[in-house]
Amino acid sequence: MPEATTTTITATAPAPVSGSTNVERYRALTEIRVQDPGAIKRAADARTTRGLADGDGRLMIIAADHAARGANGVGHRPLAMGNRIQLLERLEIALSRPGVDGLLASPDILEDLLLLGALEGKVVFGSMNRGGLQGSVFELDDRFTGYDARGIADMRLNGGKTLTRIALDDPGTAATMEQTARAVNELAERGLAAMVEPFWSSRVDGKVRNDLSADAVIKSVGVCSALGRTSAYTWMKLPVVPEMDRVMDSTTLPTLLLGGDPDTSPEETYASWRAALALPSVRGLVVGRTLLCPADDDVAAAVDTAASMVR
Repeated sequence: MPEATTTTITATAPAPVSGSTNVERYRALTEIRVQDPGAIKRAADARTTRGLADGDGRLMIIAADHAARGANGVGHRPLAMGNRIQLLERLEIALSRPGVDGLLASPDILEDLLLLGALEGKVVFGSMNRGGLQGSVFELDDRFTGYDARGIADMRLNGGKTLTRIALDDPGTAATMEQTARAVNELAERGLAAMVEPFWSSRVDGKVRNDLSADAVIKSVGVCSALGRTSAYTWMKLPVVPEMDRVMDSTTLPTLLLGGDPDTSPEETYASWRAALALPSVRGLVVGRTLLCPADDDVAAAVDTAASMVR
């Protein structure tokens, strides 16, 4: 039998966000999915991977799993991440910048980037629970609708990420915690990292709000660090909040800081990240919307600024 070949799309230098020259490359993704869907798995098998501890142990990760939970907004732009071609373009720019180590994404986006050849030599995390759709009545019953541990292992990823919001007045929290513990176990059995993103949450006027006080984050870390039968492969993904030194005193688990959708100026945001990155146990950043959709649309400059803080 002839050897299987890997269908990939020829890489070109990422174009500026305004006026892309890459549209045809992105359109070709649909044709591959129709004519040769097995190309995705072949690209995953052929990809050059790297370990979490390779290099200096610091990580700069670009996040792109927001749309899978219906969270497309950035600042006052409700559909900033709604155009897939523009999002892929921004992701290719971000992933090509010096000091960027990898990606956190839902399966659909991750597979597009595999076919585009954008994940060579990168650390890659698959997003696992995206069922708690933003604004839904079931938002805190956050079902695992994305990657599972088997899929993460099959695609040769480094680990999986969970969003684990704890709301004492919402019964959906119990199911989310139980499923998170199961994910931690199943990833650990395969020697894969579980990146757990905890929040202490509640509903305010019908909307889910995360308590970003240091006391609340510390409580969420204590609960979520203990999920599963082992914490050997568990990492934390934590927000940058006031009194971050107290927060980091609450755990010995390796921690990546999340960027979120900040409501402060870029200068203030960067200053808070820089201070937090100097704390023990903090190993880097996981940032998505802030860098992919900056106010001035200069993705490269925003990513370069963040990457320079990590190292």
